[in-house]
Amino acid sequence: NVVYIDRVESQWPLGLRFEPGSRVPLHCTAIGKLLLSQLPAEALAAQLANGNLTRYTATTITDRRRLKQELSRIREHGYSTDNQEFMSGVVCIAVPVRGPRDRTACAGLAISAAQARYTLAGVKRFLPDLRAAAARLERALADDDAALAKPGGKAGPKPLAKTRRTKAGT
Repeated sequence: NVVYIDRVESQWPLGLRFEPGSRVPLHCTAIGKLLLSQLPAEALAAQLANGNLTRYTATTITDRRRLKQELSRIREHGYSTDNQEFMSGVVCIAVPVRGPRDRTACAGLAISAAQARYTLAGVKRFLPDLRAAAARLERALADDDAALAKPGGKAGPKPLAKTRRTKAGT
């Protein structure tokens, strides 16, 4: 399973509700397939041998050979999609967030939408924004990693500069 750490919900009345801590399957979600695609061959083989490819919708991939082909495509293109594979009427796109040490995917960043609002092609328009956000997260992880590597180093958010409020014109 994939565990959601955080979610940002849209302001639209038609939305998806997954709380932090929610678990979703690996084989039929954009983030899950993305993370599977990043596994070394031996780990992927073990995961597929032990995992059950449950059908959730008419488009869920339940054939291991076909899933392997999809994972190869994901590795090649650097992003993953879910075209109503986990939930009917929901599309999703995901990109990896790579760790600072070995550059392997340590997390994923995704956009999900009701197909009534966006088609899969519609959410793909956000791919450059997703990749830019993932790059910012990767830089933040690298900064924290570098801070921890220093003697007595601490990681975490940088303190905000103090600001003063003034009335306009003063």
